[in-house]
Amino acid sequence: MLTFMTLNLRFDNDQDGDNAWHFRKEIVLDLVRNHSPTILGTQEGTTGQLSYLADSLEDYELLAPGRFWEKDCQYCSLYFRRDEVRPVSGGEFWLSLTPHVHRSGGWDSAYPRMISYGVFQELKNDRIFLAGVTHLDHMGSEARIRQAEIIREFVIRQGSPVVLMGDFNDRPGSAAHKVLTSPDSGMLDTWEALRKPENESSMTYHRFTGTPQVFRMDWILASPHFKVFDARVIHDHAPGARYPSDHFPYLTRLDWA
Repeated sequence: MLTFMTLNLRFDNDQDGDNAWHFRKEIVLDLVRNHSPTILGTQEGTTGQLSYLADSLEDYELLAPGRFWEKDCQYCSLYFRRDEVRPVSGGEFWLSLTPHVHRSGGWDSAYPRMISYGVFQELKNDRIFLAGVTHLDHMGSEARIRQAEIIREFVIRQGSPVVLMGDFNDRPGSAAHKVLTSPDSGMLDTWEALRKPENESSMTYHRFTGTPQVFRMDWILASPHFKVFDARVIHDHAPGARYPSDHFPYLTRLDWA
């Protein structure tokens, strides 16, 4: 069984007051340790946040080969449990017309957007799969579709088992969702695979309040090589109702079909 968790970390922003990163960082550690995902995919992480997690999560390693690090850049990133999988290769590119130009954008995207990916081998059976994490634009409706199309083409080229995590800033059934779950991509929405309802319990954004809002914008998609055994939005928080982020984490458990 493989466990995947996606979490928008909320970037390190002092204007968040009591919800600033230095008040939340240990809550994030507790979250990861408690749920112990095989692969953790994060969004919005800045250099300091990502380094803190890499240094503090004893059972995990950060996979970011060849990354060009900038202090103010927000990255999508993968962490993996070294006792469950080993990395075979990895990389990242920007969701733009010039994917290999650092922080490049396009269309009506408010910010540069990216995907980070890794090819992993499961230690207990040597099976290979690709895990990716991304973050589509929150403003540009055309950009989200174009970004989703780039990811779909990348997935199709792999021809191998794929799990895609992220904050897609869009609702299930949207144009971007349809692109990524189209028959040619072969990917299924893990929440929908279990026929779970779209209601307040599925919403993943809460603005640090703990009250679900908007819709389910954080997804994990998987190719048909996997069977979905569990999918849930996690509402863990510290005493005093301080949450690890302004998004709820989303977790799924998969086994080979």
